[in-house]
Amino acid sequence: MAAHIANDLVKQGSSAFSLTEPAILSCLANDEGWERVFADQIQVHARPSDTVVAISSSGKSLNIVQAAYAAREAGARLITLSGFDAMNPLRQLGEHNYYVPSFNYGIVECAHLAILHSLAKPS
Repeated sequence: MAAHIANDLVKQGSSAFSLTEPAILSCLANDEGWERVFADQIQVHARPSDTVVAISSSGKSLNIVQAAYAAREAGARLITLSGFDAMNPLRQLGEHNYYVPSFNYGIVECAHLAILHSLAKPS
C-alpha cells in the first residue's frame, strides 16, 4: 500500500518514496531486527520539512510505532492510519490520525487505501 501511494505521488511530481525496498529491509532486519527496519531508514532520510505516513491496521506493529517515534524525533510531520482498538499506540503519535473503527483487516485496509488515494490526489 505504501509503495503504491508513493508511486502515485511520484507520478504527480513528488519526491515521495516508500521504505519497503526488499534489499534494505533484509539488511536492516538481519543487522538490527525487524522492529527497526523503518525507524532506521527514517533516521537517515527524514527532515523537518518532510511528511511521514505510518500505516498499521492494528496500530500496534512495533516496526511502525518505532518509525513514528523516529519521524517525531526528526521533526517531520506525521500522519497515521490505524484501525482496531481506538486507543492503539500509533493513533496517539501523529499530528493527523486517520482511524478506522473496525477489527476486520479487510475493512481497515480498504479504508486506508481510500484515505491514501484521497490524500495523494485530493481533487
